Amino acid sequence: MATDKLNITSVTVDEAVADVGARHVLGISGGKDSAALAIYLKDRIPNLEYFFTDTGAELPETYEYLSNLEAVLGKRIERLNSERGFDHWLQVYGGALPSPQMRWCTKMLKIKPLEAWLGDSRTYTYIGIRADENRSGYISTKSTIRPVFPFKEDGITKEQVFKILDDAGVGLPEYYEWRTRSGCSFCFFQRKSEWIGLSERHPELFEEAIAYENKQGFEDTAMKGRQYTWSQGETLPELRERADEIKEKHAAAMQRAVSRRTNLLLVDALDDVLAEEDGDDGCMVCHI
Repeated sequence: MATDKLNITSVTVDEAVADVGARHVLGISGGKDSAALAIYLKDRIPNLEYFFTDTGAELPETYEYLSNLEAVLGKRIERLNSERGFDHWLQVYGGALPSPQMRWCTKMLKIKPLEAWLGDSRTYTYIGIRADENRSGYISTKSTIRPVFPFKEDGITKEQVFKILDDAGVGLPEYYEWRTRSGCSFCFFQRKSEWIGLSERHPELFEEAIAYENKQGFEDTAMKGRQYTWSQGETLPELRERADEIKEKHAAAMQRAVSRRTNLLLVDALDDVLAEEDGDDGCMVCHI
């Protein structure tokens, strides 16, 4: 099989395993699919290395989920940290918050630390894209890194992912009660209803996001007076003022989603509704 975006040919699990001396790695995002893939491959690839690119701004639920997963895997998930944190790169980029148009957080806090950790080793990276999805996830441009898609290869769907997690006793991360993807607490890909969820469940993290939003690039005269917001079109305080309105619309959309489909799990309804509200774009690294 071949990936669409970068024309980098993927290989099967058997082909990858047959390459003696190569490294085998699997990125854990903190979400359901990568966790299920780690469990799915645990006995098949004993030398599989697990990693998590830790920005230092992840949700508490994510860190808890990683610990639970390590207990099941019986192996440590390597935490990869950027040599310089979010505040450093915020200053480098002139106070401009990362956005869908300028994803410097993904590049500097996730991709670069990962590729530095891998170095020039011949590596196979196992990616948790399911058979019922039409996306490729993050594919490195380095010729030494080859992607492997075991779930696509074996026809594993979302329903089967849930079963893998339930059978292993891991279940879903608790944040799935109010948001559908892992990632930073102040991730700009959050929908408005997810921001409200953050404000209610982790008010201290919501206030931290407001503090970042209020920072301006005063050192750079070209940036003075410019306003950056995490949620496009309004500041977080403005969004919070509309909390009741946003929650009412979200609750009505959830009800419509449930009524349209029978036997719909809460996480599926939430996924459908949030995609409908603000589209289904997401960080290629954080969303698997």
